[in-house]
Amino acid sequence: MEDERRLKGTTTVGITCKDGVVFATERRATMGNLIAHKVADKIFKVDEHIAATVAGSVADAQTLMKYLKAEAALYKMRNSERISIEAVAALASNILHSNRFYPLIVQALLGGVDDTGAKIYSLDPTGGMILDKFISTGSGSPIAYGVLEDRYTEDLYVEEAIDIAIKALKSAIERDTFSGNGIRVAVVTEEGFKMLSEEEVEKRIKELN
Repeated sequence: MEDERRLKGTTTVGITCKDGVVFATERRATMGNLIAHKVADKIFKVDEHIAATVAGSVADAQTLMKYLKAEAALYKMRNSERISIEAVAALASNILHSNRFYPLIVQALLGGVDDTGAKIYSLDPTGGMILDKFISTGSGSPIAYGVLEDRYTEDLYVEEAIDIAIKALKSAIERDTFSGNGIRVAVVTEEGFKMLSEEEVEKRIKELN
């Protein structure tokens, strides 16, 4: 994820599991070759059952997330039920596509758990929407995909997927100069959204070494 003045950087990962979804990102924000921020938050809670990660312009990412949070809250108020993952992804796609001539420079992963199960969508800056079992975005994604392709199975549970996501991020950080400064991990299950503490992530990293 980058300052809005430059548009490279970041590694994000999303993994669907039998009992939920796992999102992981690193924390570095860059302006070209300058590390602008070392504690950037790239995981957003959209609703209790929906989360997202972002890569690209900081300002554009924050704007998109504000829209999605507001619309999810309005839907719940008007309909007395939670919005579906597909509906939020379609809304994000429409927002991005409607701005395609002056695009929001952001690639997002959006997913969670609803009545149809766990799912993750990838959204590009012009509104393209892809559903997949596991996805990585950003400059470190080619490295992260090496771990994901090797380790992912459809029988994964959240606890196992957390370690795979951390491994993927750790590999990307070691090889991609635009990724670094720690790892954040969040999970969404039927119980809701949960961000793992920095201490828990560090403990898992040490156990994986």
